[in-house]
Amino acid sequence: MITSAISAGAKHSEISRLHLILKLTYGLVPVVAGLDKFTNLLTDWSKYLNPDLLQVLPFDASTFMMIVGVIEIAAGILVLWKTELGAYVVAAWLICIALTLILSFNYLDVAVRDIVMAIGAFILARLSHATQEGV
Repeated sequence: MITSAISAGAKHSEISRLHLILKLTYGLVPVVAGLDKFTNLLTDWSKYLNPDLLQVLPFDASTFMMIVGVIEIAAGILVLWKTELGAYVVAAWLICIALTLILSFNYLDVAVRDIVMAIGAFILARLSHATQEGV
């Protein structure tokens, strides 16, 4: 009986550690990517925009990417503050990005990675819900 109690405690501790790693990853990465939309130090983000989308926007690509940056910063902060909700938002956001890339037939490798990251964000949301119930 003592062994199973220790084992359950160790499992809970490991789940908590993994939850924290995912929370920090899906919280901080969108903030960093969002901030980079203003500086373009990591990449020129506008190259990932679907050309068809550019034709219907009422402003240039740079302005649009700054708006995207604000949304990403907000989503990352939401993950850090309200993890379950924020993780669902980040998952949906990543799926939207992947869909725009797929529809433009450009950067399909990035689209696949965004889908994989969205799955990870979804897992974080579910894990957050489960840990609130005392897994």
